[in-house]
Amino acid sequence: MPEWIVLGSAHAVPDATHANTHFVLVGKQHTLLVDAPCEVIGRLRRVGLTPNDVTDLLLTHFHPDHTAGVPMLLMSAWLQGRQTPLHIYGLEDTLTGVQQVMSLYRWENWPDFFPVHFHTIEPTRLTPVLANAEWEVKASPVVHMVPAVGIRITFPNQEVLAYSGDTGPTESVVELAREADYLFHEASGEMDGHTSAAQAGEIATQARAKRLYLVHTDADPAHRARLAVEAQKTFDGPVVVANDLLRLTIGA
Repeated sequence: MPEWIVLGSAHAVPDATHANTHFVLVGKQHTLLVDAPCEVIGRLRRVGLTPNDVTDLLLTHFHPDHTAGVPMLLMSAWLQGRQTPLHIYGLEDTLTGVQQVMSLYRWENWPDFFPVHFHTIEPTRLTPVLANAEWEVKASPVVHMVPAVGIRITFPNQEVLAYSGDTGPTESVVELAREADYLFHEASGEMDGHTSAAQAGEIATQARAKRLYLVHTDADPAHRARLAVEAQKTFDGPVVVANDLLRLTIGA
């Protein structure tokens, strides 16, 4: 059964125990990495994976806390002898930014580099991103300081996992999370392009999600301790303030 792992749960300012928010979805044939901050390789190692295990990389938007690890991810896979293609998915703005950064490293001169295929996510609601025998991924634009997406993953047993990405409250996430079994929603705070825990609870309620997991949060323990209480004021279902290395087995 597929396993969804929280590799990091912090917002843009991590600490020694909370990496920037990113995830990995592990199946029998495919491994989907969602975002790649600077801690990504070490976090993959912590859960028994290497960069060469990643078949697909989905980038929600072009901010450093979500993409700064891409050059090291690519270089590490190359140095470990990767030959299989890596598929990278993102909005045009995101993919352009990543390719510009890689050009600064002159990656076109790295010999015997493995194939990297870039796939542009169209900025429309519930646009198909990728599909295989283990899961189907759709994306929708969300409300952030730069072009960004949230995602909806549907599994063969019809369970659904949604991730808001970085966003302010928006109907787009309500649609992504409709009847979701697991909603991972950012809770950075009530500010431009972000969401508070209480607002995340409202989104979960509107979407009729079954469970709410708060991510992209302040790493301070005292602050994190208050988040579930805030979300429970607006959402009656289970609320979890996700910690790094939290694992969910889909269908268990």
